[in-house]
Amino acid sequence: GAVQLIFLDIQMPKITGLQFFKSLQQAPPVIFTTAFPQYALDGFELNALDYLVKPISFDRFLKAALKAKEYYELRQPNKPAENIASDHLFVKVDGKLVKVFYDDILFVEAVQNYVMIYTKNKKLMTYLTLHSMEEFLPSSLFIKTHKSYLVAISKIEGIDGSCIQIGTHAISISRNLKDEVMEKLTNNRFLKR
Repeated sequence: GAVQLIFLDIQMPKITGLQFFKSLQQAPPVIFTTAFPQYALDGFELNALDYLVKPISFDRFLKAALKAKEYYELRQPNKPAENIASDHLFVKVDGKLVKVFYDDILFVEAVQNYVMIYTKNKKLMTYLTLHSMEEFLPSSLFIKTHKSYLVAISKIEGIDGSCIQIGTHAISISRNLKDEVMEKLTNNRFLKR
């Protein structure tokens, strides 16, 4: 099959990655990698999908790979748009990639340099930022209630003051997000006499 994506190092023996890429007749999408940030501009002139500067963190690599996946899916002809939205993600836990279905996630909590993903039957600790999780999880299904929490909207059982209840968990709603959270959660379905 055709190559769908190239990770290309700019400094290679005999030929630079940029020269190699320019020499391809039908160039697939490319993500350049380099230890020298000053090359980034050359990469973008060639319409690179992304640009990774070494040392590359897993978080940043994942972001680039997801961007490429999205680009690939958007370019597939005659695929209904809803097929693009997948129902899961992969995270690295103790060196292994673990598949997590959106539907299993109750909430995500930022803990120092990690995030904890609480699911129906377990919790997974992964070296990611809450921001990268927020960018990846569909905003129609998840809501940020606090700088440390992302919550699955469908799993919320109740709201007690500034706490969201999911099973035995109480998750804070920060003061500056409260109006936004309440509006999105109740969506005019809050009945009062």
